[in-house]
Amino acid sequence: QVQLVESGGGLVQAGGSLRLSCAASGRTFSPYAMGWFRQAPGKEREFVATIRWVGAPTYYADSVRGRFTVSRDTAKNTLYLEMNSLKPGDTAVYYCATTRSLLYYQGQVRVYDFWGQGTQVTVSS
Repeated sequence: QVQLVESGGGLVQAGGSLRLSCAASGRTFSPYAMGWFRQAPGKEREFVATIRWVGAPTYYADSVRGRFTVSRDTAKNTLYLEMNSLKPGDTAVYYCATTRSLLYYQGQVRVYDFWGQGTQVTVSS
């Protein structure tokens, strides 16, 4: 099993920044990639960003490209999401997830198998 724990969420004004972290653990933790997703009230969970665990190619949703940066520290088994120029539309619960699928870059929820509990990000106008 794999355990994922997100942290770093909170309340921030529009234009501000936050950095999310996702600490991974478990004997079977050996992902091909890890990703960030978000879900706003009444909406489906959507892809935000993903990174291959080795080699680190990154992919972003159009809505966050240029504002968000995904990174990872393989020594600490930790995934990060640096969020800048935040907008009220970024308000959501943010989840990290792992996958062993080569199709990780497509950002489809169904190919990610282990998920964290989520952390709330609220951006006020």
